[in-house]
Amino acid sequence: MKYILTFLCALALNGASAQFSFQNINLLSNFDDPTVPAEPVYGIRYQSCWGWADPLTDREYGIIGSSEGTYIIEVTDPGNPVQRDYIPGRSNQRIWHEYKTVGNYLYIISDGGGNSLQIVDLTTLPDSGHVVYDGTNIFDSGHTLYVDGTHLYVASVSQTGGSYSSMNVYDVSSPATPVLLRRLDQDYPSISQVHDMFVINDTIFASCGYQGLYIFTYDESTNRFTQRGSLTNYTPGGSYNHSSFISNDRTTLYMMDEVPDGLPCKVVDVSDLSNPFVVDTFYSNAGCTPHNPYVKGNLLVNANYQDGVWIYDISNPQVPVFAGYFDTHPQNSPGTYPNPPYAGCWAAYTDLPSGTLLASDMQLGLFCLDIGTITGLSTRPSLNPVRLFPNPAQDRLTIALSESSTGGTYLLTDLQGRELMNGELNAATTTLDISRLNPGFYLVKIQLGDQVRSTRIQITR
Repeated sequence: MKYILTFLCALALNGASAQFSFQNINLLSNFDDPTVPAEPVYGIRYQSCWGWADPLTDREYGIIGSSEGTYIIEVTDPGNPVQRDYIPGRSNQRIWHEYKTVGNYLYIISDGGGNSLQIVDLTTLPDSGHVVYDGTNIFDSGHTLYVDGTHLYVASVSQTGGSYSSMNVYDVSSPATPVLLRRLDQDYPSISQVHDMFVINDTIFASCGYQGLYIFTYDESTNRFTQRGSLTNYTPGGSYNHSSFISNDRTTLYMMDEVPDGLPCKVVDVSDLSNPFVVDTFYSNAGCTPHNPYVKGNLLVNANYQDGVWIYDISNPQVPVFAGYFDTHPQNSPGTYPNPPYAGCWAAYTDLPSGTLLASDMQLGLFCLDIGTITGLSTRPSLNPVRLFPNPAQDRLTIALSESSTGGTYLLTDLQGRELMNGELNAATTTLDISRLNPGFYLVKIQLGDQVRSTRIQITR
């Protein structure tokens, strides 16, 4: 994905001068505690971030993890962030912190030994947060977590005494007292690790590291996990399935692979949970690593390590279109990736009522960003002026272009990516003879200039 215009902004941050490149995203402020040490393994000072808005006072807060604890920062005035609390972790020099909220309660977890689950009542802000639980009876460490209704899902869970589970689900209807419901390894012991998960209505898109993507449902009435589908052969060689997020219409999953460096974001059709498949790939710059995706309305927000935050218009969910970026990591220019590899933007948070975008940078802390110039994208006309009909089809498939289109190309493949038909689109309509193809599902990729659209079709008889 290429961008056309780059702006530079020079600001004083904690006494140091830094330059940030950006397009359509503006810097409001940056919080960085100069006393935060770098952890000794990767040299990371900060990790993930989260946000919370007080429903009674409308005050807004950003949460960011450091190598030694958790900062709670008021961002009601995003141009003037104010630290309201600092919650130390049990173990210093931690590489990972992750956060989620259940109502007014903040859940803090960290990976590695010597940690604990921390639960913080946020209603006592702005004076401070109130830690209501800091213990290991529930679990002592986990890698990531996700909240879906009254269920809390935790990945890569370690219990005191050495017990390990790839993923657990807890009842958090009483947020201060989570209750374990089920461990994934009770039903699927073959899943050795869950790194992260996106959950909606107890359908879990589990990023299982080198094992790929697995889709499960959890049924509280039976207290069991059931596998619905998987995607394990989508890329040649080994890759580490890291994280994902689904489109609002629940048809498309945006999936990240962290290892090896430089793999693109995958656009995955999940309209049929039993048969997910990759329809397209994209990246900020070739060589950069997408880390964590988030969807807000018709916008996809990607934390892209050393390329910072990138935003895409997903009015058409399967065709992300570049909309803006902010490089939180000015230590290198976009497109260059010196060591250490773990540098730049870790995560973003998109759900503050004000619209302020929060982003955490591993070296520079919490950024408050303004994306107001992008919010109108959802009202634009269709980005992909092309229709395929009928679908399902029998013997003929028609590709129709809008009047504004000047032509392009088509490629028809099976779901394994084997090419079956291709050609030019030089007329308003092009009709394909598909009578020799067997009934089943196929993929049609249409390229019009820089725009690419992939659509799944069904052939019936």
